[in-house]
Amino acid sequence: MKKNVYDILEGRGFIKQTVFKDDLYKLLGEQSVVFYCGFDPTADSLHIGHFIPLMAASIMQKAGHKPILLVGGGTAMVGDPSNRNDMRQMMTKETIAANVEKIKPQLARFVSFEGENAARIVNNADWLCNLNYIDFLRDYGAYLSVNKMLTADCFKTRLEKGLSFLEFNYMPMQAYDFLRLFTDYGCVLEIGGNDQWSNILAGADFIRRVAHKDAYALTYTLLETKDGKKMGKTQKGALWLDAQKTTPYEMYQFFRNVDDEEVENCLKLLTYVELDEIRSLCAHRDERINIAKKRLAYEVVKLIHGEQFADRAQAQAQAAFEGGAQAEMPTAEIAGSLDMLVTDIMVACKVCASKGEARRLIEGGGVKIDDKKVDNVYGKAGDYAGGAEFVLNKGKKTKLKIALK
Repeated sequence: MKKNVYDILEGRGFIKQTVFKDDLYKLLGEQSVVFYCGFDPTADSLHIGHFIPLMAASIMQKAGHKPILLVGGGTAMVGDPSNRNDMRQMMTKETIAANVEKIKPQLARFVSFEGENAARIVNNADWLCNLNYIDFLRDYGAYLSVNKMLTADCFKTRLEKGLSFLEFNYMPMQAYDFLRLFTDYGCVLEIGGNDQWSNILAGADFIRRVAHKDAYALTYTLLETKDGKKMGKTQKGALWLDAQKTTPYEMYQFFRNVDDEEVENCLKLLTYVELDEIRSLCAHRDERINIAKKRLAYEVVKLIHGEQFADRAQAQAQAAFEGGAQAEMPTAEIAGSLDMLVTDIMVACKVCASKGEARRLIEGGGVKIDDKKVDNVYGKAGDYAGGAEFVLNKGKKTKLKIALK
């Protein structure tokens, strides 16, 4: 008997909240369900925070359900107030449209656009940008409870500091998205991160009030560290799915170095590795956990960028930290000479965001060139390196071959 996808998602730790669970469980077990997940194009790339909803969509599609990936070209013009202490910076229509086109190929890496349950990508700008405000109020305003909206978590934190009417419209817009997808494509389920619970629940309730039909809401756990903070931040900022923003090697190294306590959860949420194998990989909390970390890093890069890039990132890491061929080590070519200050090199190759950070690391004894500790914040590369190519070490987890040109 085919396993219900709800059990699969629950077993891997995805599911955080839902409503009408029994009805949804039965529906997912009996038929192919059309569902959607939304992504606002607030940047020209998705980041690691979008990974879990995309993985959930992929798992659901593999189980026979039909995904709609909604790009928020319309909602991005207003901005989601969820988890914000201030209003989002407004973007131009041109910027939003450009971002939409750049993230579409990233969405396509996780789902298939062929077969009976082929995925589709839609843009809510197609209906929101031409929406007549008076008609919307007359047709749907009576179904939207202001009292209920004000109890939503996404608004509560903003009411004290000030919530603009602009942002207050975001929830009705997202609810209308769900209604349109329900009407146009038979979509009955919206999924997303748990920080979107209020918005997703509002959409399901909106359909039940307007269309008098069943609709469902389901949220997934966020990618968080053991202390409850969002995972996916580096010194450069977010972990982007765009290889030009976050290289496959940087992505590999991030997951290669996650805390021991987070490896099992990441393997469940971010890879297709079977649960029995994950339990085996994570059975020990000693040096053997490094095998699990390497597997995690490899699988994540393979999913995002492909097997070739995963192989390359793995080889680079082995060269840097396990005595592999130095030719495979990640390399940064920098215009300069051996007279260049080490601090300038560290900023130029982006292992540090500023000279101040580089100086603090040197003062703390955390920088080496080849096997020599850099002990002078005004030291030059030639004081420590024997030639124009050398290995720069920042702490224990960053090694980079520098080639001065």
